Amino acid sequence: MQRTRISRRARRGLAALAAAGVAAGVALTTLGSAEPAAASTASAPVGGSKVVCTSKKPGLAPHLSRDLASALDGREGSSALAVYDRRTHTHCTFRADARFDSASVVKVTVLGALLRQAEEAHRKLTPKEVRLTTDMITKSDNDATSALWKQIGPAGIKHFLALAKMTDTTPGAAGAWGLTQVTAGDQLTLMQLLTTKNAVLTKADRGYALGLMRHVEPDQRWGAPAGAPATAVTHVKDGWLPRASDGWRVHSVGSFTGHGNDYGMAVLSRGNDTMDYGVDTVENAARVIHHDLAGTGSTGR
Repeated sequence: MQRTRISRRARRGLAALAAAGVAAGVALTTLGSAEPAAASTASAPVGGSKVVCTSKKPGLAPHLSRDLASALDGREGSSALAVYDRRTHTHCTFRADARFDSASVVKVTVLGALLRQAEEAHRKLTPKEVRLTTDMITKSDNDATSALWKQIGPAGIKHFLALAKMTDTTPGAAGAWGLTQVTAGDQLTLMQLLTTKNAVLTKADRGYALGLMRHVEPDQRWGAPAGAPATAVTHVKDGWLPRASDGWRVHSVGSFTGHGNDYGMAVLSRGNDTMDYGVDTVENAARVIHHDLAGTGSTGR
């Protein structure tokens, strides 16, 4: 779905940490250390749903939930999002389990499935696979995607989804990869998988995937990167698809690393009258996320 133009305490303390499932990286230098701040949760309504944010950074959850609700309120069609920030232990969701036609954001899943398949076969990608994956991600080439989708096969795609715990994703039937049913929650799971050590994808595989997402063509660096801090290393994949019913599907997923940044997002939309309207919806949310998490002004598209 290529696009030619386009214009966010002692024992008691330790017991509390264990109960909360806090990551081992939280520092407690002595048993008498101050108890880490507990996560707070806040929500803000958008239509009949709510943006729900949880954060260990004081004041961030209510601030971010209100700002995201304001960005999405009144937009035509429907949208969904999911956000993580490892630095502040922040997570936000809005209709994160709602299903959308994937359009081209599924191409990151295809890449993950191929990399896992090659790893299990104890082999490297062939020169042809390197060419196809490069075209699929950096150019959003559909023919390359179709070739890889066929090569990997339904079983290979489903195997990767199971390993990645992307349990709400259903592959498109009969080669219709663009009609794969995806959720913002699962897409965020994939962004997290690519940016942390795990048993599904090796460090080399994660680096390869992120490298391709870092080098998408300039006219496809819209959506999630809108308003990103200039210091962040941006990895993105967009998707867009018009259909006879429910208008344009316009999506963007991305992760932002380096120079103290370690967060990601997935923003999905449908029912847009035009592609540009959908892009605006996605970017309204992205700018809020970048501003509130990284404390930056917009860098533009």
